[in-house]
Amino acid sequence: MSTVTESVDVAVPVRTAYNQWTQFESFPRFMEGVETVSQKSDRMTHWKIKIGGVTREFDARITEQHPDERVAWQSVDGPKHAGVVTFHRLDDTHTRVTLQMETDPEGVVETAVDATGLLARRAKGDMMRFAEFIQERGGETGAWRGDVPRPGL
Repeated sequence: MSTVTESVDVAVPVRTAYNQWTQFESFPRFMEGVETVSQKSDRMTHWKIKIGGVTREFDARITEQHPDERVAWQSVDGPKHAGVVTFHRLDDTHTRVTLQMETDPEGVVETAVDATGLLARRAKGDMMRFAEFIQERGGETGAWRGDVPRPGL
């Protein structure tokens, strides 16, 4: 299992950064290797990704989501991974967005890709492209402000 942590400071209010992150279908615009994401329900998403020339499709469940604070998920099939994105208000117009993700590569190609550090580099690039995307727009493309409590609560 590999762990990746990346942060980026964005020049938008925390609400704007959070709102944009909840627009999963926009992820292919700034996440390398993500071909499509579709929102199946408030808690379920379907992903099609490409890593090292290998295409994978899987569903991921939102396990916790609190407006302007965090979005956490876990895959329910396909490549095993889980993660959380947190949003930290720096001031009225700046936010720190932090991604923490654990992945368990499947197969020879994904294991080799993981060993080269490609996933960590992709995460860093994705966070930088997210910052560019939201700062250039100056506002979010949409928002979902619902709350998903952590399991067991």
